Amino acid sequence: MSLLKAMNTGLSGLNANGRAMSMIGDNIANVNTTGFKAGRLNFSDIIGNTMLGIGDGVGSGSVQQLFDQGALEATGQVTDMAITGGGFFVVSGEVDGKMANFYSRAGEFAIDESGYVTSPAGLKLQGYQTDANGNVTSKVGDLKVGDLTAPPKASTGIELELNLDSSSEVLTAAWDPLDPTATSNYSTTTTVYDSLGNPIQVEMYYRKTADNTWEYHALVDGADVQGGAAGVPEEITTGTLDFSTDGELTTHTPGAMNFQPLGATQPQDLEMAFDNTTQYSGANNQRRVSQDGYAAGDIRDLRINTDGEIVGVFSNGQEQTLGQVAIAQFQAPQEMERIGGNLYRQTPSSGDPMLGMAGAGGRGSIVSGALESSNVDLAHEFVKMIAAQRGYQANSKTITTGDAMLQEVMNLKR
Repeated sequence: MSLLKAMNTGLSGLNANGRAMSMIGDNIANVNTTGFKAGRLNFSDIIGNTMLGIGDGVGSGSVQQLFDQGALEATGQVTDMAITGGGFFVVSGEVDGKMANFYSRAGEFAIDESGYVTSPAGLKLQGYQTDANGNVTSKVGDLKVGDLTAPPKASTGIELELNLDSSSEVLTAAWDPLDPTATSNYSTTTTVYDSLGNPIQVEMYYRKTADNTWEYHALVDGADVQGGAAGVPEEITTGTLDFSTDGELTTHTPGAMNFQPLGATQPQDLEMAFDNTTQYSGANNQRRVSQDGYAAGDIRDLRINTDGEIVGVFSNGQEQTLGQVAIAQFQAPQEMERIGGNLYRQTPSSGDPMLGMAGAGGRGSIVSGALESSNVDLAHEFVKMIAAQRGYQANSKTITTGDAMLQEVMNLKR
């Protein structure tokens, strides 16, 4: 019985080292797999029911995933993401006929034809949704960042900074909106937007009515306002500007606003501001003009911050948060089930996923334009390969030696 036990012990060694070689081969095969985490086979000794305490060989127990950080490889693709630290991307979809959430360290994402951020297998990246104003909410779902339009914003004010020539002639002729050039000293143009995002050109005319006193008139084309006629200017507001003898603006007296954009929200109030406007001797000059409205815009580019916030850059120059990548954390990530395709599935032993934002609660940060490489150490794997090979050879010797000794027993009868 002892010789047969020795042979069975050797057989257990062959099986265990053979499985170890398979584990090593799997690690080496995935040395270039994005986000791959090396595994190791845990050996354990076997003790039978014997008073002598002699072992029965070796058993190959559980496979343990090693979640050490892999090196980052820059790709320049904005939708490629890597996690530096703990946590997993959450992707949702169908795998092996089952719809569920799955978890991955591989951040090879792209935008599909519907505008969703998806994995190469078509699973949709999960993240925190935003409201209409771009504020991140607590709702988690599929992240959609493509094929979006930024809504327009109606202008609410115009800020102008000018110098009006103090030596300009005081005009005595009455203001004529049908002949504004002849009844003004200076004019400028700016563009505002109505509630639909339509651009409307506003002509500003300035006329000196007395020493250190000017008035302004804001005109738009009649085709842009309710009740107007194309080509006929309509005055939407007027006001006066008073200056000190030092040329500094002392008083701005705005008049009533009557801006009724055609087909849009009516009335539209426009606050006129003339901060830092001066009246010095010299050419009339508009130094600065700005307004706060804009047209609708299509998405043109993306930016992903380290906290997973996805910011869209639109054709109208505006930026808006489109969502925030959710990161899942597990109490025992090594207990998760590896199911292939760079995916893991939660198990009762791993615990439930704890969703949160990148960089919070011990979760790693996100690096956009990079991927996490496999954490397989080839040198270490080759050393383990040599050890497994020698272990396999040595255990085969145990079997052949036991066989030779058993043959000697069989020869005793002769």
